Amino acid sequence: MREADELLEHFQVPDDIAVRVKPANLRSTIEQVFQKMGIPKEDAVTAADVLMFADLKGVDTHGVSNMLRAYVQGYNEKRLNPRPKMRIVKETETTAVVDGDGGLGIITCPQAMDIAIEKARKYGMGAVTIRNSGHAGAVGYHAMMAAKQDMIGWAMTAGGNAMVPTFGAEPRLGTNPIAFSAPASKEPFFLFDAATTTIAGNKIGLLRRLGRPLEPGWVSHPDGTPDMRGGQEPEFAAGSVRYQLPLGSTRELGSHKGFSLAVIVDILCGVLSGAAGFDRADRSRRGHFVAAYRIDAFVPIDEFKKNMDGFLRTLRETRPAPGHDRVVYAGLSEYETEQKRSKLGIPLHPEVIEWFKGACAELGIPFTLTTK
Repeated sequence: MREADELLEHFQVPDDIAVRVKPANLRSTIEQVFQKMGIPKEDAVTAADVLMFADLKGVDTHGVSNMLRAYVQGYNEKRLNPRPKMRIVKETETTAVVDGDGGLGIITCPQAMDIAIEKARKYGMGAVTIRNSGHAGAVGYHAMMAAKQDMIGWAMTAGGNAMVPTFGAEPRLGTNPIAFSAPASKEPFFLFDAATTTIAGNKIGLLRRLGRPLEPGWVSHPDGTPDMRGGQEPEFAAGSVRYQLPLGSTRELGSHKGFSLAVIVDILCGVLSGAAGFDRADRSRRGHFVAAYRIDAFVPIDEFKKNMDGFLRTLRETRPAPGHDRVVYAGLSEYETEQKRSKLGIPLHPEVIEWFKGACAELGIPFTLTTK
């Protein structure tokens, strides 16, 4: 089965131009780039791990293609603190509020999830809000941290103004992704990680690189009316007046649900953390939320995993509709993509390879991505 059969082909780099790189080489290069930004070795390893998680699982929107250059720009422009002193500003046995001291979220969020996991280990559950922290990356990574510890994991991030509310003509919410992960025994872990907009914002960047058009229901017209025809070039991502639609696209198709889910994410990540700017939905606002629930505080872990295996297998073995090979639950295709990319390499667009060549030359890092 081709990788694009399970991961939407619209966003995949075509095989005839894709440059496949060895995961070990890519990981090493990412770590070196972060260290050149002044980040300590341990934090650089964490940051690289979050990006590799995305690229190995086929979540190219949050891997190196889009995000690494954005992070480098953030450090170069002094908008990100390479050596933050993260601190807990408020705490109970099961909760904490963390100040990230301007650090990058792909570093501070794993540290916050470590706190949540430790609280869950002691008290059955732990929840941590994070303020004053940069982009969180693929939030599924943080949720999976808990699942790997025999816990259920939640992770969310809020910020920016990209989404118009249902019936709205101005953007008031970010793409506000939600991630949830639960372990199984023999089946791949369940891992849901999705924006509350119809399409993740970074997928627009992939489309611009691939020269592909927008689909119906992804963005609004300038007056906020849902664009249900599609076909436009994704120029709005570069600053035009088009904005993203909530999950559901129109009220009749359930956009009020995507809109409301995004509001919940803003509340948990921002209002609950006391992060700046959430009282007025300021474009620059940003906050995160992570939580862990110890499964054996509810049922024995072996029983839970056995039941998860049966449940997920039942979903997977559902008779497929005409024109489809199978039913895929959240996390299954990502697991299979990781197995494939670990062996065959991670496909990158030639433009991304050229960026790496230039960045490595500028930073004095050996370029090894295309070596045998």
